[in-house]
Amino acid sequence: MKPKLLIAIFALAIAATGCMTHEAAGNMGEKLDISQFYLPNADASKVVSVSSTTNGPVGATVYIQTHAVAVKETGPKETVAKFGEVYAFSPGFVAVHKDEPTLIHFLNLQPDDNHDFMLYAPDQVFMKLLLPPLQDTAYVFTFHREGLFNILCAMHQPSMAGQILVLPPRPK
Repeated sequence: MKPKLLIAIFALAIAATGCMTHEAAGNMGEKLDISQFYLPNADASKVVSVSSTTNGPVGATVYIQTHAVAVKETGPKETVAKFGEVYAFSPGFVAVHKDEPTLIHFLNLQPDDNHDFMLYAPDQVFMKLLLPPLQDTAYVFTFHREGLFNILCAMHQPSMAGQILVLPPRPK
């Protein structure tokens, strides 16, 4: 990812206001600033609404795992020395349907590393949430706009990124 684009994404994330705070616990006693974690505000909910509970049937369920590609404990020393620890989302691409509630589980499989999840489009950051170690964090997403949305872990860039493609509604 280009540095200017990444800086713009972080600036949008910092500028987001009026969003709900995501409740999060620190990693192994580490104190976290949970004000950096939020769900879509009223304006963003016109594009994607997110709920921590299912208020009815979901159309699909998706599992996205954190994946350690090269880490200090088991990765090739040359790779870790040159690039640092490298992580990825698996799968890195998900397709969903417009206006169809989709339950997405985020499984952080690392016992000693926090990750986060940021959902954004070129014009706006919609949400950011913490993915604590060894936890399943689940939300119901309903996208109200077709198109391509980007996802990333801001803690592990540039490798930990992906996309969600919102397709037209399913035929009835």
